[in-house]
Amino acid sequence: MAIKKLKPVTSAQRGMTKDAFEDITKKTPEKSLVRIAKKSAGRNAQGKITVRHRGGGAKRKYRMVSFKNPVIGRVKVVAIEYDPNRSARLALVETEDGKKYYVIAPQKVKVGGTIEFGEEAEVRIGNRLPLAKIPTGTVVYNVELVPGGGAKLARSAGTSVQILAKEGRFAHLKLPSGEVRLIEAAAYASVGMVSNPDHANIKIGKAGRKRHMGIRPTVLGKSMNPVDHPHGGGEGHSPVGLTQPKTPWGAPALGFKTRNRKKKSNKLIIKSRKK
Repeated sequence: MAIKKLKPVTSAQRGMTKDAFEDITKKTPEKSLVRIAKKSAGRNAQGKITVRHRGGGAKRKYRMVSFKNPVIGRVKVVAIEYDPNRSARLALVETEDGKKYYVIAPQKVKVGGTIEFGEEAEVRIGNRLPLAKIPTGTVVYNVELVPGGGAKLARSAGTSVQILAKEGRFAHLKLPSGEVRLIEAAAYASVGMVSNPDHANIKIGKAGRKRHMGIRPTVLGKSMNPVDHPHGGGEGHSPVGLTQPKTPWGAPALGFKTRNRKKKSNKLIIKSRKK
């Protein structure tokens, strides 16, 4: 992928960069693998806002991506597509009997190439097999947390996980956050790194572009009135003035630990991502 710098016609475009989409080979999605995505604007099933600053944005349809093994065997890469719902590219793959699936595309995958799924797959970029079958030191993506549960880790653009060691029925994995944790060696992972590594280098450039992405403005608590936020009030912008910064509802924020010490997965974490 290449980053495209605009010739500034307006002041907003001076620092703006865009995706050149040079690696995209098919513009329209596969009709059978597309679903209508209803917007929730950050609200849960009760209609309450659980994620703030969401709403509006361009319409987009959801692509049905296979995070488990779509088949056991070899498939052919038919196209590389853009997905508006994620930062990574999608690879449209086709089986010998003509069935098509979407999978997260790895770096260096090309149209006409093949991807293999299953325990007997070769350790090659894009192929998906159990961690137990992948050599130590290999970088992988699309990693399952629980065997058979579907990929949960390292799915965004340019990310990868490194296999550090294997011990009994567990593998030691170093995650993108720096955390080292145990994951069952029977869990599946894909060899390589996720496509579109330059996604992190894109500069949004203007507020309107964020609105097109469905993200609404964030207002500082200290810019509000005391009735609206614990940080509000005072003449102009004043410091928080509290022993602990608060959320708009008075709960502790900024560094306050909320993770339950009795969480079952704690014993699987060897090295925390926190310094």
